[in-house]
Amino acid sequence: MLLLAASLLALDFASARLHPELWPRLLGASALILALEGLLAWVFVRSFSRRIAQLQTYAERLLDPEVANQPLPTGDDDLGALARSLERTAPQIRGLVDTLKLESARRDAILASMVEGVLAVDKDVRVMFCNSSFARALGVRPPVHAGMALVELVRDPGLREIITGVLTTGQRMERRLTLPAAADHTFEVVAGPLAGSSTPGALAILHDVTELERLERVRKDFVANVSHELRTPLAAIRGYAETLLDGALQDEQYNRRFIEIIQAQATRLSNIASDLLTLSELDSNAGARQPTPVAIRGVLESALRTVESAARLRGVQLLAGRIDDLTVLGNELQLEQVFVNLLDNAVKFNRPNGEVRLEARAVDGHASITIRDSGIGIPSEDLPRIFERFYRVDKARSREMGGTGLGLSIVKHVIEQMNGTIKVESRLGEGSKFTVTIPAF
Repeated sequence: MLLLAASLLALDFASARLHPELWPRLLGASALILALEGLLAWVFVRSFSRRIAQLQTYAERLLDPEVANQPLPTGDDDLGALARSLERTAPQIRGLVDTLKLESARRDAILASMVEGVLAVDKDVRVMFCNSSFARALGVRPPVHAGMALVELVRDPGLREIITGVLTTGQRMERRLTLPAAADHTFEVVAGPLAGSSTPGALAILHDVTELERLERVRKDFVANVSHELRTPLAAIRGYAETLLDGALQDEQYNRRFIEIIQAQATRLSNIASDLLTLSELDSNAGARQPTPVAIRGVLESALRTVESAARLRGVQLLAGRIDDLTVLGNELQLEQVFVNLLDNAVKFNRPNGEVRLEARAVDGHASITIRDSGIGIPSEDLPRIFERFYRVDKARSREMGGTGLGLSIVKHVIEQMNGTIKVESRLGEGSKFTVTIPAF
């Protein structure tokens, strides 16, 4: 249209050269055509800008649900093609982002619920992620916010050195540390660079190995104690046997005494082997019988009769206090062995003319059995270890009385298999109190 108008104007100008009176009309027509051109250009530019603005808003707020359903500008030009491409691509982008959000939420939930402590830092040694276990190990109240400087969170220089060392070298590091903030617990620290991360950083994991260290120490002590306990009677048996073979067999004054010692040491070996076998069966649950209802009164009365003669010989008085009619689920023979062991210890390590008091009461749906003695007591530093195998408070006296050092270990295993607990209270020189608590049937 504009081209046609321009052509007509050109013809008019040519005619105006021949007819000067046509100039005013030509100037007016030219002005009108220019105004129409400007108006049409403004309308076109405004429409074009509006479509571009709609596409820009859609692209910038692609993940906004309110924008996702808004219609895009249509047309057969390049902008229309771009709009159709955005409409096809947008659902894929939203799906990918939703998947990433879900995976991120799962990852955070897994890391937050881990028993092991997890810490991630960036290249500027600032916290990117820290779960509750890591914060508690450092004595910090969770949650720990991202962006915190590592030095504000980690006070232990050894732990900071490991993390900064990974950032510097990019190499994996392992070390065992004791953190005073975690009640002197021991942790295995494994730190390494963040794999697959677009920005450099380091990841540190704390694994609490305090219990593993304790079990390792108990295992080493157990092996050493077994060797010692077996070596002593074996040495005595071998020594007296060699003495008899060297001529003492014909010595009527001493040969019987030597044979009695050999027999006593052999009995001691047999008792150790028997107790070790019992512990092994309890550990492996081998040969475990189906629990049956057991009357506590009958078990306690039988245990009292078993230790009655030993108590009489040592001048110790056995006193039965209040004993309620209680029933528990368990193995009657094993439960009787528990109370025989506890009563026997209370008699052996008592004072002359001392006493042992036995009671059984119902407490909050449990059978609570207490054995209290007026004996020599247990030092406070020995209390945490008395249930360890072969651990003895008074080693010389215990061996002299024929103990194997395994009785309390057996007691603890049997009670725990019945979902019960055993506690001890004691003061040196004032006696001891053992409390066995078992769920009532």
